[in-house]
Amino acid sequence: MIFYYSGCGNSRHIALGLANKLGERLVFIPDALRSSSFSYELAPGERLGFVWPVYCWAPPKLVLDFVSRLELSGKPSFCFFVATCGDTAGESEAIFRKALARKGLQLDSAWCLIMPETYVNIKSMGLDTPEGAREKIRRADAALPDIAKSIAAGERRSELPIGSSPRFKSYIVRPLFYAFLVKDKYFHVSDACTSCGLCAKLCPLQNISMVQGRPKWNGNCTTCNSCYHHCPVNAISFGKATEGKGQYYFGKR
Repeated sequence: MIFYYSGCGNSRHIALGLANKLGERLVFIPDALRSSSFSYELAPGERLGFVWPVYCWAPPKLVLDFVSRLELSGKPSFCFFVATCGDTAGESEAIFRKALARKGLQLDSAWCLIMPETYVNIKSMGLDTPEGAREKIRRADAALPDIAKSIAAGERRSELPIGSSPRFKSYIVRPLFYAFLVKDKYFHVSDACTSCGLCAKLCPLQNISMVQGRPKWNGNCTTCNSCYHHCPVNAISFGKATEGKGQYYFGKR
């Protein structure tokens, strides 16, 4: 069984690839949170996996919230996660390992694949070039079969790009990031909006409603930027930070 979360498609792509190669069933974490479905039964010998994007050098809070509520019947034969990130993962493994330990679960394997950047909500941060994005995807796709093979073999491995000053980034910068930037009040829409409703349809947290043909953000946001990146006319902005920046999402709308 693999629990996964994805906003712009990078982690969904990895989760689907792993599920296909390992023969695992998939559960989308936001759906589980909405339905208050936290009890799952593992078959004898079944593996337990998680796939999620690194948010500010840590697992997303909604993923950690889900893990804190998760109730399993049966013991996993192997427990792993595969994260995606734009560059480095910081202390993501240590944070997730502790979250699992609080539920009596032992992490056996941890991986992180570098995928195209999606977070552009700070002026100094931008997207990869199209060529750079394609190269990241190519490398991740090339690595995925070996990761699946290692997991299938039950190998205990840890391969994450930790980066410099990981503790400072994960434990000092991250709380500030959530306190000041994980707020949907900064999202707004221009007159270019065509009232297509795609932002509301594709928000993984169903945080957007259409009011008189315009999107309205309702306070339950993780700033995954799915709305921004999927808007077909680039009418959505996050304050002034996204001005002049492009869009990226994995696969089809």
